[in-house]
Amino acid sequence: MTYAPVGGSGGTRQAEELLGRQGAHRVHGAPVEQAQAEDAPQRIGMAVVGAGYWGPNLVRNAQQTAALRLHWLCDLDEERAGRVLGRYSTVRTTTSFDEVLADTRVQAVAIATPAATHYRLVRAALEAGKHVLVEKPITTTADEAAELVELAERRGLVLMCDHTFCYTPVVRRIRELVHGGELGDLQFFDSVRINLGLVQPDVDVLWDLAPHDLSILDFVLPPGVVPVGVSAQAADPIGAGRACVAYLAVRLSNGALAHRHVNWLSPTKVRTTLIGGSRRTLVWDDLNPQARLAIHDRGVDLTPPEEVTDAIRRRTLISYRVGDMVAPALGEQEALRGVMAEFAAAVTEGRAPLTDGRSGLRVLRLLHAAARSLELGGAAVPVAVQDSTAAA
Repeated sequence: MTYAPVGGSGGTRQAEELLGRQGAHRVHGAPVEQAQAEDAPQRIGMAVVGAGYWGPNLVRNAQQTAALRLHWLCDLDEERAGRVLGRYSTVRTTTSFDEVLADTRVQAVAIATPAATHYRLVRAALEAGKHVLVEKPITTTADEAAELVELAERRGLVLMCDHTFCYTPVVRRIRELVHGGELGDLQFFDSVRINLGLVQPDVDVLWDLAPHDLSILDFVLPPGVVPVGVSAQAADPIGAGRACVAYLAVRLSNGALAHRHVNWLSPTKVRTTLIGGSRRTLVWDDLNPQARLAIHDRGVDLTPPEEVTDAIRRRTLISYRVGDMVAPALGEQEALRGVMAEFAAAVTEGRAPLTDGRSGLRVLRLLHAAARSLELGGAAVPVAVQDSTAAA
C-alpha cells in the first residue's frame, strides 16, 4: 500500500520542460511595451507558475493585491494559461520558466505545480534571486526542503509556503487566543476533516488532507510547545491501492495530544477542530457560518496539591466548571488575499513570513514521521524538538 506521494519521474520531466523551454510567449490585449510602461516601480513584479487547479486563484489574488504587479503566467499548456488570463489581460504567457527568471522586472514567483516539481523550480528561482511563494507541500522530501530553506536564508530571500487556512480570519483569531493565553495551558487538539472526496491518483489521504490541519497546528501552537512524536493508523477498505481513511496522533512537548481524522469515504462532510485549554475550550465548525467559532468556559478543574486538606481528600479532587459560551465576531476576507498580502509585506520589509519555509519543513517532517509510523504498524516515531534545517 502506498502512503506517500507517488511522484515518479513525471514531476521531474515537467520541471525539466519548464526550465528548458525557450522564448515562447504571448501577450493578451495590450502590446508588451504598453504593459511595461504601465508598471509601477514600487510594486513587486511577480510571475505565477502553473495554470492548473490552484494557479488561477493565485493569478486573481495577485492581480487584486495593490503591492504586486503580475507580469507572467507560465505553464506548459500556453492555451490554458491564456484562458485563465482572458482576452484583455496585459499579463504575458509563456511555456519557459527560464524566460520568467531572466526577466529583471520579476522579483518574486508563485509556484502552483505538482509537488514533485517543487524542488527544482523553487531552487532555480532562488538561485536566480527571486522570492518564492510555493504551494503545499514545499517539496516531497525533508532533505530537499531543508536545502531550500538554507538556500533562501543564505541569499536573504523570502521563501513562503501557501498554507492557506492559516490566513483565514478564524485561524488568525484562534492563534491570537492560544498565544494570548485565553485558553490557558494547552491540553488537547482534535480535528476532523472528512467527506466523500476524490481518491487522489498520486497520494494517500494523509498526504492529501492532513497537511491542512498540520499546518494549522504548527501555526497556532503556543511558543515553546512543539511536536515530539507521531503515530498513525490507516486503512484502504475499498482496495484503491492507497490509504483512504487515516488517524494521526501527534504528541506535544507539554504532554498534550493533537489528534487528526482524515477520510475520503465519509458520506457526510465534517470540518471541526476542538482545542482544549486549562481555562477554556474552543470549537471551530467551518461548516457553520452563523457560529464558526465558539469559546466555552467549560472544563475540568483540579485542586492544586497545596490546597488539598483532609476534608478534600475524602472527596474527589476533580470538579467540573460550567460557564458561558461566546461566539466572537469574525471578519470576512478571502484567505488567499491574506496570503498575497503577507508575501508582499515579507518581501517589502525583508522579514520571514508567518508561514515561512521552516514551517513547511516542520509540516513535512510530521508527514514523513506519519508515513514511517504506518510502515511500523502504528508505532510512535520521534520528531526532532529543535527547529533546525537538518533533515529529519
